[in-house]
Order: sequence, then structure tokens, then C-alpha cells
Amino acid sequence: MDQLIQLVEATQAVTDFPHIQPGDTVRIQLKVIEGEKERLQAFEGVVISDRGAGGSKTITVRKISHGVGVERIIPVNSPNIESVTVLKHGKARRAKLFYLRKRTGKAALKVKERKVVEKA
Repeated sequence: MDQLIQLVEATQAVTDFPHIQPGDTVRIQLKVIEGEKERLQAFEGVVISDRGAGGSKTITVRKISHGVGVERIIPVNSPNIESVTVLKHGKARRAKLFYLRKRTGKAALKVKERKVVEKA
């Protein structure tokens, strides 16, 4: 049974999704359907967690909008994702950054930047 699930997930997996870790700042272009019209909406924030693997992998992105913290859980394999751009690679020392929820103002999104070495 597990082999069958893995086979189905392998055929439906998104391959062009960039490598994202908690602490990274990302901009995700999402398709939003309003009535009969469809438009793109950008959601830009810090990845505070990722969970699951394969077809059930999700990331939680947090941003501050007009002084209020907004979190969105985004399935990686969602057909509503148009594009994902990594703006900054953050240096996080833990897997879940839920402590950012308690911070306010500029400190709420402050994560040290990590240097990324591109493999040629």
C-alpha cells in the first residue's frame, strides 16, 4: 500500500519548487479566484515552519500586515501557486520559528541572513 502511495505522489510532485528552509524570506505568487475573474496575489513573508514530505508537504509563511501578524499555510503541491521566489536565506538555529509570533514591530521579521554557496 505504501508503495502505491509513493508511486502516485511521485507522478504528481512539483519539481521546480526551490529549496526553502525556516528563516527564509519568500514571495509566493498565488492565483486568487474572485467570481469569474482570476488574478495573482503576492504573499511575502518569513517561512516559520515546514512539515510533511512529498505530496503532503506544507510551509507556513508569516508576514506583518498593517501591524497585524498574518500566517498562511501553503501546500507545496498546490495548483494555485504560480511562482515562488526566495528573497533572503535566513539563518535559523531551530526547525520551527514560532517565537517570531511574540515579537512586534521590526523585530517580528528579523532573522539573520545566511550566506549561500551556489554549486556549479
